[in-house]
Amino acid sequence: MNDILPEQTPVWQYLEQQVRSVLTTYGYQEIRIPVVESSALFSRGIGSGTDIVEKEMYTFEDRNGDKLSLRPEATAGVVRAGIQQGLFYNQVQRLWTSGPMFRYERPQKGRYRQFHQISVEAYGMTGPDIDAEMIMMTARFWQKLGLSEHVTLELNTLGTLEARVRYREALVAYLKDYESELDEDSRRRLTINPLRILDSKDRNTQKIVAGAPELFDYLDEESRVHFTGLKQILDEAGIAYRVNPRLVRGLDYYGRTVFEWVTDSLGSQGTVCAGGRYDALVEMLGGKPTPAVGFAMGIERLVLMLETLQLLPESVSNRVDVAVVAVGDGVVHRVLPVVERLRDALPELKILMNCGGGGFKAQMKRADRSGAAYALILGEDELGSGMVTVKSLRTDSAQQQLPIADMAEYLQKVL
Repeated sequence: MNDILPEQTPVWQYLEQQVRSVLTTYGYQEIRIPVVESSALFSRGIGSGTDIVEKEMYTFEDRNGDKLSLRPEATAGVVRAGIQQGLFYNQVQRLWTSGPMFRYERPQKGRYRQFHQISVEAYGMTGPDIDAEMIMMTARFWQKLGLSEHVTLELNTLGTLEARVRYREALVAYLKDYESELDEDSRRRLTINPLRILDSKDRNTQKIVAGAPELFDYLDEESRVHFTGLKQILDEAGIAYRVNPRLVRGLDYYGRTVFEWVTDSLGSQGTVCAGGRYDALVEMLGGKPTPAVGFAMGIERLVLMLETLQLLPESVSNRVDVAVVAVGDGVVHRVLPVVERLRDALPELKILMNCGGGGFKAQMKRADRSGAAYALILGEDELGSGMVTVKSLRTDSAQQQLPIADMAEYLQKVL
């Protein structure tokens, strides 16, 4: 788990603002859910045989002996809230949430045990059109952030539960012949969650999996039609993709459409956004049958991409526009109201007022370190004459004196 320091937060704010602006234009509304839920919610929703529930959840008992967990993902909590608050039945909902998630896993580049996600969900729509809209919306994120050339879309379909049961039998029968050659995790998954073996990162296991039966051959007709419809919409919209028949999700509730946006811009290939359909989840957690589709994006990975690829606008920083230097004993109480009137006139202006005293040289050093373009110097002489001394901190321009009354107009012009 790590701290996000003041020099890093502007990048996070920029990313979140860009994503939020797109979500709003698509009609998605924010929902905020607790970071702590009943452990049973995740074992029922995510699946007791998944790595998350088996090895990665932070679980504890409270003073009443109730078993609670820090949320490892957001979807189960959103569904729980939707059922409790009556958001789903005979309704269409487009929702999003963001915040910290928690998993006890080996940290990797861009991954932490407390990590942050933006999770986007849509409920009450059955067709491939909402799947396509979700994917097109993510493509708009990348366009807005300048990442379009650095991510690739992969698609697959997992079919219905019945189709996966038939496929699971064929896959296990095939893998049993190679059980001794599989990596340790895959041997364990063989009896618990064999589809996850398709996603193994072990090179030898990957070679074995390459000859395994393909899920597509076991699909029901309705899932085939759904997947064909999705691809047709994406083709017409000009969204490039690659069908990856080995693409699965690590959570048991997924069925039919699954997708990932992957990148190799951070070294080895990594996923920056993943999602798909989970039509059975609401009913699984006690609600009425409700079709659903969604995705989650890892904020840390996206921040790392923006920084690594140098895609951040110059405005993304903690730099202020103006630093105010109050010269002389006992003048600060007269300078502060002047600064407040300047804030009233220019509400968007970033003004750093020197508080805590200090000599003229020390204050000018602080002003320079702030990254401000200009220093406004106000002392007894300036206040007495109604003037302000304006010094450019980033150019060689000579300092000048202006009437305090004209200060807002001048700064609006030069900044």
